[in-house]
Amino acid sequence: MMETIRIEDADDPRIAEFQAVRDRDLTGRGGRFIAEGTVVLRMLAQAHRAKSGFVAEKLLLLENRVSGLEDILGRFPDDVPVYVASSAVLDRIVGFHLHRGVLAIGRRAEEPSIADLLQNLPEKTLVVAAFGISNHDNIGSIFRNAAAFGADAVLLDAACCDPLYRKSLRVSVGSVLSVPYARTGTMTELLDALMSRDFAIWGLSPAGHVEIREVSPHPQMALITGTEGEGLPAHILSAVKTARIAQMPGLDSLNAATATGIALYEIAMRQGRL
Repeated sequence: MMETIRIEDADDPRIAEFQAVRDRDLTGRGGRFIAEGTVVLRMLAQAHRAKSGFVAEKLLLLENRVSGLEDILGRFPDDVPVYVASSAVLDRIVGFHLHRGVLAIGRRAEEPSIADLLQNLPEKTLVVAAFGISNHDNIGSIFRNAAAFGADAVLLDAACCDPLYRKSLRVSVGSVLSVPYARTGTMTELLDALMSRDFAIWGLSPAGHVEIREVSPHPQMALITGTEGEGLPAHILSAVKTARIAQMPGLDSLNAATATGIALYEIAMRQGRL
């Protein structure tokens, strides 16, 4: 079992990165992120071990959670310190009651460019691209859907919120750490990158010309979705094929994550992924 280090003082400098978690959520962590909960911790251990670009720097656990996490802890290298604290001390450290009692500080060691990410995709490829998504729940859910239906990558423009934000990562159940992604550039630049590699690009819109079940399969497919409420802008919709998801009348539209999940399922079935 990994050796643990007991913390008695909430101001101990060794666990400074865990202090005032919610305040740091707003100000950022300089390229680092918080992994919260057992499921996300397991995904971080897998990502670290697989050398997939994410590394764990340190862990902070509620003292009575340690024995139940032995299997996960054993997957981290010995040089990743594991700090433990009582419930009272842990709550003072993070600034609220942390009922899960499981935290880790992680870091993305490298972030691929759009070109590198697309270059390394398999011959039969399914990509999700999201533009201007500002809701952390939607970002997390898009990654969870991408993992569930076998998407090979997620592309986000710079206007999207950070998928490594604590809530996004938690909502994704750690899928942000397993699905390759890049977050950079404008929607036009991402679209150009996909077009240059001959992707069949489908924009999701309530006014789409084709019902999603009628989309023809293609070896390289990309599904794109836009901001909550406004959706994809007209100049993007006019540049790609568009698909709609049938729904009952009277509702404006599905949210971005739900629409992406339904569309991913349909396309994954047509590509023989499921």
